[in-house]
Amino acid sequence: MAPPAGFEPAPPPPEGGALSPELRGLVRRCGDAIASPGAGRAYRTPDSVLGVADAPDDLGGPTTILVVDDTASIRFLIRTNLELEGYAVREAVDGEDCLEQVAESPPDLITIDAVMPRRDGLSTVSALRGDARSRLIPIVMVSTQSQNADVRRGYEAGVDAYVVKPFDPDELVATVRGLLPSR
Repeated sequence: MAPPAGFEPAPPPPEGGALSPELRGLVRRCGDAIASPGAGRAYRTPDSVLGVADAPDDLGGPTTILVVDDTASIRFLIRTNLELEGYAVREAVDGEDCLEQVAESPPDLITIDAVMPRRDGLSTVSALRGDARSRLIPIVMVSTQSQNADVRRGYEAGVDAYVVKPFDPDELVATVRGLLPSR
């Protein structure tokens, strides 16, 4: 059956089905503690500096972020929102995959889940902090583990920020942006 005369199909969604800014929300919030009703909490270290999303790395390319989570839908959500901000994003499915990728090509920042198979987020962060090649890479833990003790363990392992799931994508992006230095 042919469409009626004058019918214009809707434009295709952005590549990868990315969410529009309208669907993600337009409000950007930064701060030492970020919270919004019905959303997770994001914690940042007070010495964070605001950066630019599409700032080039030392080699002149886009800022690269490694998203580490064993849940494909969470990796997709984080990746989509970071790519909309101009970041280059790679993915790892667990801590072992993360360590392998960092050894091959260190990213500018890592987001990592706490609970994953093979190697959990806390032991992965400790390993990254113990290696001179990855010691200074900013790390954001993105986890459902939300008790004060969980957050404290994350900071003790060496994370720079802790975001609680479910999270507002804008808050995660603001946290990431705040940890990347201007270049």
